[in-house]
Amino acid sequence: MQLITLLTDFGTADGFVGEVKGELLTRAPEALPIDIGHDIPPGDIAAASWALERIWDRFPEGTVHLVVVDPGGGGSRRGVIARVGGRWYVGPDNGTLTRVLVHHTVEEVRVLEVEKDGGSKQGKNGRPVSRTFHGRDVFAPAAARLATGESLAALGTSADPSQLVRYHLPRPVEHGGNVRGSVTHIDRFGNLVTDIPSRSLAPSALVEIGGEVISGVRSTYASVEPGQLVALVGSTGMLEISVRDGNAAARLAVERGHTVHARPERD
Repeated sequence: MQLITLLTDFGTADGFVGEVKGELLTRAPEALPIDIGHDIPPGDIAAASWALERIWDRFPEGTVHLVVVDPGGGGSRRGVIARVGGRWYVGPDNGTLTRVLVHHTVEEVRVLEVEKDGGSKQGKNGRPVSRTFHGRDVFAPAAARLATGESLAALGTSADPSQLVRYHLPRPVEHGGNVRGSVTHIDRFGNLVTDIPSRSLAPSALVEIGGEVISGVRSTYASVEPGQLVALVGSTGMLEISVRDGNAAARLAVERGHTVHARPERD
């Protein structure tokens, strides 16, 4: 059975996700659509990229990852199919793949005929193809055709993998045992996920963020009392700042991109 994951900013109130799934199953009835999430903040490419990186290779090779987080609802950006690390990406070429591309090599890229397919021609169900809902009318059909084994040549024209759009991704800076990084993601619990890897942290490190200093890197949220700040290595393998049973982002008034420092404890 061919797996097709679905990551969007559609939410679940308006039926948009259902329309996309209907298109997938009409064209690829043997496929298994799997919801990754539909609560990405509207148009937030960086949040989509972070989520996509987390799940990319948790799925078996050959999985089709259909991603529709598309600020502007189309516009001039390309639609692409890309094979990366043995899996497939289908969606807008707008930087969503940025974090995946840090860890995996692009093996092939095909450009979808978005303008042609996004005009007024009739879709498979006889309805006009929308210019504003490419998730349903361009990307879902492409993902379904890929899942049913249609040739890449029939799906789009070959393109240079190096031309895939990437957004600027800051890197942590290390010097003399000090590390300066940034908050890369804030999850629904208000935990601050940073780009500082565990290998750069001593257990006794002092972590500075939002005017607070946290002493030591703990192993679990339960290592501190309720309401206390805690620095730990989260499930991403990166430094995370949390409040036990609370919201670190609200407590520290910190947003994505905020600077965080880790330094050795000094006598």
